Amino acid sequence: MAKYMDNDWKDRLGVVFSTNPDYQFQTSDDEQIETLAPERQNLRVWLDRLKGGRVATVVRGFVGSADDLAALGKELKKSCGVGGTAKDGEIIIQGDHRDRVVELLTKAGYRCKRAGG
Repeated sequence: MAKYMDNDWKDRLGVVFSTNPDYQFQTSDDEQIETLAPERQNLRVWLDRLKGGRVATVVRGFVGSADDLAALGKELKKSCGVGGTAKDGEIIIQGDHRDRVVELLTKAGYRCKRAGG
C-alpha cells in the first residue's frame, strides 16, 4: 500500500501508458537559471503603452532566476513609489520612470541603457 501513497499523477500528465512492467517514470526537475552578476547583465529600459493609453516602464534582458527578478522589481517599484510586476523575464513599472530606473540600475552596478519608445 505504501507504494501507492506517493501519488505523483500531476507530474505525469501527458505521459502515454507503457506496457513495460519495469518502466519507471522520471520527473524532470526544472533547472534553476543562474543569475548573472549585475556587471554582466545587459538590461534595456523601454517605454510601453498599455490599454487605455497608460504608459509603463519595462526593463528587459534580465538573465536569472524568477526570485532574483522579483527582488529587483520590488526594489525598483519601491524606489519609484509606484506599482508594477516582474514576470516572464521582464519588470514592468507603472508610469514613465525610465530615467529614474536607469539611474537606480546603474547605481546597483547593472549595465543598462535607455532604449526605444
